[in-house]
Amino acid sequence: MIKDYFDFALKGLFHKGVRSWLTMAGIFLGIATVVALISLGQGMKDAVTKQFEMMGPDIVMVMPGQGFGAPTASKLTDHDKKIIEDVADVDLVAPMITKMSQVEYRDKIVYTFIIGIPTDKAMKLIEDMQYVKIREGRKFVPSDKNKAIVGYRIATDDTLLGHTVKVGDRLLIDGRDFTVIANLETFGNQQDDQQIYVPLETAKDLFGTEEYYVLMAKIKPGSTPSLVAEEIKKKMRRDRGQKEGDEDFSVQTQEQMMESFGIVLNAVQVVLIGIAFISLLVGGIGIMNTMYTSVLERTQEIGVMKAVGARNSDILMLFLVESGVLGMVGGIVGIIMGLSISKLVEYLAVASGNSGLIEANMSPSLIFGALSFSFIVGCLSGVLPAMQASGLKPVEALRYE
Repeated sequence: MIKDYFDFALKGLFHKGVRSWLTMAGIFLGIATVVALISLGQGMKDAVTKQFEMMGPDIVMVMPGQGFGAPTASKLTDHDKKIIEDVADVDLVAPMITKMSQVEYRDKIVYTFIIGIPTDKAMKLIEDMQYVKIREGRKFVPSDKNKAIVGYRIATDDTLLGHTVKVGDRLLIDGRDFTVIANLETFGNQQDDQQIYVPLETAKDLFGTEEYYVLMAKIKPGSTPSLVAEEIKKKMRRDRGQKEGDEDFSVQTQEQMMESFGIVLNAVQVVLIGIAFISLLVGGIGIMNTMYTSVLERTQEIGVMKAVGARNSDILMLFLVESGVLGMVGGIVGIIMGLSISKLVEYLAVASGNSGLIEANMSPSLIFGALSFSFIVGCLSGVLPAMQASGLKPVEALRYE
């Protein structure tokens, strides 16, 4: 019996031809948008999670103000570094300075981020945290001054500075002469791949500052990151004479940073998916309109079916299944479109050198969920027309012109 319902629905689908596809347009556009957004959003979450896992769970980040990129008048200095180092469960503290600077090579000038990092044992923490890997050349040593390690793009892409920059080449950073001692493996995105690393003390002198962009603390084995973070907060508040909640600095564990990123990404996804649902609503109204038309076109057919013994429930089910099939076929097309869009975005990101955080995650649950949802939308859109069809009286239906 169920097979008959679907046969009837598919017959009606092909009978309507172009009208069926126009009816499903709203459904598959909405589903395509939802699938593409969720696929890319989940892929981005997975990529960021991998990055955090590479950092390790034993890292606590201390930043001025409310975190990365937030404008603030507060500062982090060697004094704060000493306070953090004095916390019992802190093993090592690595400071970092960063600033957008002018870089000149063979009369070609670009602006990029210059990052000052330690040259002592704390350098290992930066390497692990930033996932910095030497491709050619050597690492910094404590005696290095005007030395530079350039990103992958600077070393391999001649469109940035007019020429590729090799180990041993010299370039000017804010007018000062630097010798390139190494280049790095790719990070997977253009911005990171065109950064330049210099010794921390050189960066302080170059930028004329003693302030740090971030202090990264590695905790001792067996310690709990959240407890160490609270102890760092407590000591820094006491030193600055601040009350809890009034801090002009931020202390975050890896878990907290992942949660913060997840909240922002989820909020963006909810807004965009909400917009996509408007398309689904329009698609549902289109299905309802088509089903009402179908009831009118098949009024005599309904009369014949009732005359030969079809029950109201049979007629109701026939039209519900037909509207559900309209939604499901629209969902199938939408899923194919959505996955194609997400893979295209991933491909373009890879082709442009920005593959670090842009991936498409195509989970079976996403495909099944989208397909089920489109079928349900179709069925719900067909409820009223199906009730109208089932309520027709056989005699009146047969006499309908």
